[in-house]
Amino acid sequence: MDGRDGRVGRVTGRTGDDVRMRPPGGGPEWSCPPDALRPAPPGVALRARVTEINREGQLPR
Repeated sequence: MDGRDGRVGRVTGRTGDDVRMRPPGGGPEWSCPPDALRPAPPGVALRARVTEINREGQLPR
């Protein structure tokens, strides 16, 4: 979780001193300084995981 603004995402890599994050279910990545990373509360983490699973289960368009 990006502690600066509360966005939830999965860490996908590093860019210089920052980490790259992507929102659950896809979308544009953003950079976050490592010291701003926070663990997501359990309910928020569960919602994010359900979003990812639902996105993976969609049929191609």
